[in-house]
Amino acid sequence: MNSYIAGVVGATGKGMLIRDVAREQLHLARPDWLQREGVCSIVAHPLISRNEVLGVLGALSREPLDERAFAWLGTFANQAAVAIANARAFEELDRLRKQLEQENAYLHEQVKEGLAFGEIVGQSPALHEVLRQVDMVAPTDATVLITGESGTGKELVAHAIHELSPRRDRPLVTVNCASIPRELFESEFFGHVKGAFTGALRDRVGRFQLAHKGTIFLDEVGEIPLELQSKLLRVLQEQKVERVGEDHERQLDVRVIAATNHDLRQECEAGRFRRDLYYRLSVFPVELPPLRNRLEDVGLLASHFLNLAARRLNCPMPALTEQALEQLSSYCWPGNIRELRNVIERAAILSQRGPLRIDWALDARLVAAGMQLRPTARVPEDRVHPAAAKVLSTAELARRERDNIVNALEQAGWRVSGPGGAAEILGIKPTTLASRLKRFGIERPDRVLPHR
Repeated sequence: MNSYIAGVVGATGKGMLIRDVAREQLHLARPDWLQREGVCSIVAHPLISRNEVLGVLGALSREPLDERAFAWLGTFANQAAVAIANARAFEELDRLRKQLEQENAYLHEQVKEGLAFGEIVGQSPALHEVLRQVDMVAPTDATVLITGESGTGKELVAHAIHELSPRRDRPLVTVNCASIPRELFESEFFGHVKGAFTGALRDRVGRFQLAHKGTIFLDEVGEIPLELQSKLLRVLQEQKVERVGEDHERQLDVRVIAATNHDLRQECEAGRFRRDLYYRLSVFPVELPPLRNRLEDVGLLASHFLNLAARRLNCPMPALTEQALEQLSSYCWPGNIRELRNVIERAAILSQRGPLRIDWALDARLVAAGMQLRPTARVPEDRVHPAAAKVLSTAELARRERDNIVNALEQAGWRVSGPGGAAEILGIKPTTLASRLKRFGIERPDRVLPHR
């Protein structure tokens, strides 16, 4: 059918019947072809579904066509439009179903008890300042860069920003940039189509597309290889993605929250991070304080984690004594809140039906050596008494370490490794414990041969 007639029918949404082509003054592209083929009549009908023109159905005839033929083709066009609309609807439903399945898979990866650390707990001035910044930036669409040491709760703050934003009803998609192989970077971030590369057995929705209308959280963004940062920068600037193996772009509406424990300014100076990407990410920087700078929150956090641990482990909740709080507040927490949670959980396991024994659960190397917990600058002087500290001989330190290992073995039923084993209780590797067992000559009592 001639493109002129198809254009008129498609634009107007009305059918057209040309009984005699030779008598009509038409703007036909190839009138000589029509004459050569002996075309007498042309009929065309729009394919309409829900007031949308899906296409045009036309026919050329060497015999004259009348109104009856015109009406018959109109009926056929209506049925064809319904079929096409249904096919498109089923295709769209299938696409949405697959996207929903992928979205649920990604979201299930994120679902951990209490997100990262349960909930934001604390009353220290340092934490209040962070929460004040969260309240300010959450209602906007500004890109946020969360910095801080590992274990300070960056993912939890990202969740808080998303939940306080207008995008709260849309997904928050988390990407751990450090865990993505560089050869899969584009596919993981932007998606791919079936057959785009070896192993691409089906279409895959990228993380950015999953986060459309929502938020994407780029955790450990400083770990993205330098040669791949330009691709991320382009997507952040244009809000468009192109799947691997596809030749057209998709428009996105995504809010970006990034997090890192690196100093990205130093990384820029060292040439390991693009300066333009850094500026694009750090529109609103939020720096999380380490736990040693918010020791006022240690007691509240310990109580919160102790309650979570007792419920999750289905064990009695030990009492959090003043002595335990003293020990917790006197430790420097190099692993920050994540380490505090692990210590509390370990202590809850070791202290069932009794007070919480932090000294059993803290850094095993310090405890085994009989050393005092290292005080920090924030600890009041009356909590630490260096002048009164007892100096232990090497022999006494060794005896205490041996006794501590034996106690751990007895609590573990003399299991060295595995869940609940002595190595886990002591917080050391099974190979390290095996070496110390050999050094101290420690053997399981029922394996020691009796003297004759």
